[in-house]
Amino acid sequence: MKRRVLRCVSSCVPGLGVALLLSACAGPPVKVSAVPAVVEPATWQGDAAQTMSLDKDWWRQFGDPVLTALVEKALANNSDIGKAVGRVREARADARIARAALLPTLNAGFDNAGRSQIVSPFGTPLLLNTAQWELDAAWEVDLFGRLADQRAAARDAYLASAAARDATRLSVASSTASSYITLLSLDAQLKIAEATLTARANSLRLAKTEFANGYSSRLELQQAQSEYDSTAQLIPQTKLAITRAENSLSVLIDDLPGDIPRGGVLDKLTEPVIPQTLPSGLLRRRPDVAAAEYQLAAADKFLAAARKNFLPQFNLAASFGRSFGTEQIYPFNIWSIGGSILAPLFEGGKLTALADKAGAQRDQAAFAYRGTALTAISEAEKALAAVQRLDEQLVLAIAQRDSLSEQLRIATNRYREGYAGYLDQLDAQRNLLSAELGVVQLRADTLAARVTLYQAMGGGWSVEMIGKADAD
Repeated sequence: MKRRVLRCVSSCVPGLGVALLLSACAGPPVKVSAVPAVVEPATWQGDAAQTMSLDKDWWRQFGDPVLTALVEKALANNSDIGKAVGRVREARADARIARAALLPTLNAGFDNAGRSQIVSPFGTPLLLNTAQWELDAAWEVDLFGRLADQRAAARDAYLASAAARDATRLSVASSTASSYITLLSLDAQLKIAEATLTARANSLRLAKTEFANGYSSRLELQQAQSEYDSTAQLIPQTKLAITRAENSLSVLIDDLPGDIPRGGVLDKLTEPVIPQTLPSGLLRRRPDVAAAEYQLAAADKFLAAARKNFLPQFNLAASFGRSFGTEQIYPFNIWSIGGSILAPLFEGGKLTALADKAGAQRDQAAFAYRGTALTAISEAEKALAAVQRLDEQLVLAIAQRDSLSEQLRIATNRYREGYAGYLDQLDAQRNLLSAELGVVQLRADTLAARVTLYQAMGGGWSVEMIGKADAD
């Protein structure tokens, strides 16, 4: 016994002509916003004297092995990166699911298997055994490319998630390097505060001696005591800041709070050279821009797929099996083959709403890309300007510090010889302390500005790194 089943659209809709007529239009047009393109500037506002390459491991250029180890540990263990990697796996799985929709499906079943006992016509018990196995195959023919669009959209979404992961890695590396530089600057500030406190203690002892011998007034003694106490406060404040910086850095490297090793001192860090001009292709090197670009491409393809929901769907199906039973003299094959065409006639506005939704999501992605690209250009300009201007400030601050150091030496000698009052020495001490702390802060700022510049330029990342990824 054989079964032949031929399913035809004529039994479901008025005729094949209706489906063919619907195929002439992929749904109503969807209005999308005209978002202006972002063009990278031909020249940049910044100006410098040297060039810099975008090394992949750019943090090595600071010449501190501990800094390098901390950044690499953060890249290996950071929780934010771990979550980003999980999102990449999820998006890759979605891309594989979308690809699978283009392929036929094959299922196997073993149905109607059982054993029963009934009463025969002669009033005797009769045992019946039945069994049937079957293979079912189905395939949606992607005649208009709807499934292909969905697959392409899922792939672009996967590439966007991979670029977003790289953006997170770049951010974590930059934050780790900046935090380490901050830690070294706090160490330097603590050293200055301790040295200054020692000098204040000597001044206080001298003031006490002179007051006891009647050579100075109580006012000068109180001024010396006040200056000593003011400087002493800097030490616990700086130590607290060091503890907080170490804890923040511990979070970045996914470790318990504790002491962070140092590879050296702030002055020993190498200052990476800055570029004469920013290399071309900034928008292709920034992973956050690439992620926004891939998201826009995915939104465009999702919109195309949403419009194609108005078109007919063509499905092919086939099955083959074999039936066994006690009452059957011989087992026999069962099979069916056929196809169907399903064309939407009335959906209550659902398909139109889905297309409008896809269009709105495409607009959001387009504006997001434009905003991200403009932000990238702005950040690169500001980072380059910050490096240049902070370098200029540092040169002036060092000159001021050296001048104030000489001023303090002269004021101290004049005070000891009785040619000047204690107030002159006190002012010189205050000014020098402020200048020394300012130099340390500016030096840390110049190094951190280079970290920011590397981040703004995309580090050593390039879109080709993820462009070669295969979502299949």
